[in-house]
Amino acid sequence: MVKKHKSILKMAIFSALFLLVLPACSSQSNSDENSEGSNSSGGDSASTEGYPITIEHAFGETVIESKPERVATVQWGNQDVALALGIVPVGFSAANFGVQDDSGLLPWTAEKLEELGESNPNVFQDTDGLDFEAIADSQPDVILAAYSGLTEEDYNTLSEIAPVVAYPTSPWTTSWRDQVTMNAKGMGMEAEGEQLIADTESTIEEKVNEHPEIKGKKVAWVNFSATDLSEFHLYTPADSRVAFLEEMGMEYPESISDLIEDDAAYSLSLSAENADVLNDADIIIGYGDDSTYEAVKNDARLGQIKAIQNDSVVFIANNSDLAAAGTPNPLAIEYTIDNYVTQIDDALSNNEQ
Repeated sequence: MVKKHKSILKMAIFSALFLLVLPACSSQSNSDENSEGSNSSGGDSASTEGYPITIEHAFGETVIESKPERVATVQWGNQDVALALGIVPVGFSAANFGVQDDSGLLPWTAEKLEELGESNPNVFQDTDGLDFEAIADSQPDVILAAYSGLTEEDYNTLSEIAPVVAYPTSPWTTSWRDQVTMNAKGMGMEAEGEQLIADTESTIEEKVNEHPEIKGKKVAWVNFSATDLSEFHLYTPADSRVAFLEEMGMEYPESISDLIEDDAAYSLSLSAENADVLNDADIIIGYGDDSTYEAVKNDARLGQIKAIQNDSVVFIANNSDLAAAGTPNPLAIEYTIDNYVTQIDDALSNNEQ
């Protein structure tokens, strides 16, 4: 009988303790659920207010149902827009140009990541083609690709992973402003994107005003090959490199514009026999080095180009940070614009000698 009473007593104590612990467990469970909800796209009213949104692009429309919390980016420079807006992507493509080590990070990207406290970013090693498995593993809510060369097949495959913000009209032609506008909208940060554009415009205006001589000068972006001088390659005003030079107050020569048959094409190749079309350019900018310049100067036809003879040339070293910044975005502009406008101004001053 005593044993029975002791057993009943133990059961009563256990039951009382269980009842005390249960609310605490329930409270902890609710707390965990709330925490998870605050990090998900549909966890609270703030993530659904103003949604769904629709973004039009070259492949049609993308609908985003709620504010993304996990942002991935692919191909060139889109990660820098996210970073400039204070968002560290859950994954982004390695830079395949202008990087001096195996990090896949351009210097302004690395600098911003450090500023935001990210020491181990998830970099997709996809310079030879999109790594769809790695992109899917990052579990994004949205994939930013406003500046890219996505094919329709790429777009369709990525869309099975998450909504995709593709380029507005044609591959590799998105201006830095449209890149910011579209990517910011894809992140649910339109107002912040507008402010970023305004801040970047102020930076450009400030730096160009320090070198007013460059305004109104005619510029051609020309790439020569020291091993084959029978032709040369130009970027057109549809390309973001030339568009940025025009934004700094420079002009594209009409003699070249008249040869462009497709306004959406970002490049044009011409035979060296057409070198005289470059004589309207006050300055030539292109990718190359001293050996490239020497080869061009010593060529019987190309050496007669006015800007070449005047030494009014800015050849940007391949795989340098300035070369990579040729396709600009806010972080790249801020990092390199001092160097860029100074080199342009110095080259133009040779016309006066």
